Amino acid sequence: MSKLKQALDSGTFALTAEIAPPKGFDFTRQLYLANLLKDKVHAVNVTDFQSASLKASSLGLCIMLKQAGIEPVFQITGRDRSRMAIQGDMLSAAAFGIKNILALTGDHTTVGDCKDSKPVFDLDSVGILKAARMLESGQDCGGNALNGESPEFYLGACVTPEYDPVELQIIKMKKKAMAGAAFFQTQGLYDIESFKRFMDYASKIECKVLAGIIPLKSAGMAKFMNRSVPGIRVPDSLIERLKNSSEPVKEGILIAAEFISKIKEQGICDGAHIMAIGAEENVPLILEAAGL
Repeated sequence: MSKLKQALDSGTFALTAEIAPPKGFDFTRQLYLANLLKDKVHAVNVTDFQSASLKASSLGLCIMLKQAGIEPVFQITGRDRSRMAIQGDMLSAAAFGIKNILALTGDHTTVGDCKDSKPVFDLDSVGILKAARMLESGQDCGGNALNGESPEFYLGACVTPEYDPVELQIIKMKKKAMAGAAFFQTQGLYDIESFKRFMDYASKIECKVLAGIIPLKSAGMAKFMNRSVPGIRVPDSLIERLKNSSEPVKEGILIAAEFISKIKEQGICDGAHIMAIGAEENVPLILEAAGL
C-alpha cells in the first residue's frame, strides 16, 4: 500500500515535496536532494516535463527514487502522450511498485522550450484518472483484459483555491474526485483566511487536501508570481516582509513554515505539499522551522 495513503487515511498530517528531473541523464543531484527529504516527507513528487520543458521523464526518476527507498509520486500530463502511452507508463510504474499517481492536463507546448513539439492532449486530468481506474479494473483503453493481476494506485490531482470564481474549481474538483482522485495538492497558497473559505467548499468532497507551499525568495519573486502565475496571490503584507528583510530567503523559509504550522494547528487541511523550485535543500529547514 502507498505510504502516502497510509498517512492520510490514519489522520497523520501528510508532507510531500517536489523534485524536477534533470535536463540530461545524470540524476546525481536529484538523488542527493531526495535523500535529504527521506524520512522527512511521506512522498516526493517528480514533475513531468514541467512548464512544457524537455527533461528526463518523471517515470525514470520515480523508479530510481523507489529503488533508493524513497516513496515517489509519479506525475503524468496529458499533453505529451496518447491514452495508450499513458496506460503503458502506468503499467511500467506498477511493475516497479510505484503506487502514487498525480494526474495533470499540462501546459501547452508553446510555453515551453521545444515549441515545435506537437501537443497530444488525448486525455485531460479527468481522463487520466479514469484510465488508471480502468487498469485497476483489469482492462486497457480498448476494453481488453490485462494479463495477470490488476495494478493498484493511489490517485491524486491538482486544484487552485485562489481561482475566481472558486465555484468553477470546486466543480472541477468534484469531477476529478468522481474519476478517482483521492488526494489533491493545491497551487501555492499564502493567505490563510482565503484558504479557509476554499476549504469550506472542498471539505464537502470526499478527498484529502494538501496545501501547496512555494517558498518565496524575494519581494521581486512574489511580485512576479502575482503578475504572471495564474491562481497565485501573495498578500502585500508578505511582500513588505520580504522587502524589509536583510535575508529574504530566510524570511521566505519562515513565511512558509508559519503557514504550515497554522494549517496543521488549526486543522484546516490534511497536509502540505512543498514546491521549492530549485531550492529543495531548504525543505528540511522549512519543516524544522514549522516544528515538524
